[in-house]
Amino acid sequence: MQYLMQTSADLPSTLLIAGFHALSEPLRVQVLELLRDKELCVCDLCEILGVTQSKLSFHLKTLKEAKLVRSRQQGRWIYYSLDLPQFVVLEQYLAEFRRFSPILPANPCYD
Repeated sequence: MQYLMQTSADLPSTLLIAGFHALSEPLRVQVLELLRDKELCVCDLCEILGVTQSKLSFHLKTLKEAKLVRSRQQGRWIYYSLDLPQFVVLEQYLAEFRRFSPILPANPCYD
C-alpha cells in the first residue's frame, strides 16, 4: 500500500493554525467585524459587545497572538485595529484548496 506522507514543511504553520483557532470563536469574529471600519478602543468594544473588559482582554490576546489585530497605546487607552497582512495569509491558504486540490477517488481498501 502506498500512503501519502506529509513532511513538517508541508504542514500549516503555527501562526496559520492560530489564525483559524482565533476565528473559531463567535465573539472574536464580532470583534473583527467591528474593526473592519475603524480602529476602536477597548472601552468602545466592551460597550458595543456588552462584555466585561476582563472577558474581552482574553479574546483580544488570542487575536493578537494570531496576528489578526494589532494594538497601539495612546495615553491610558489601548486602540485595536485589523492586522491585514495575516488575513492575506489565511486567504491565500484557503485559495490553494480551490486551485490545487483535485478531489480524487479513494484507493480501494482491502482486508
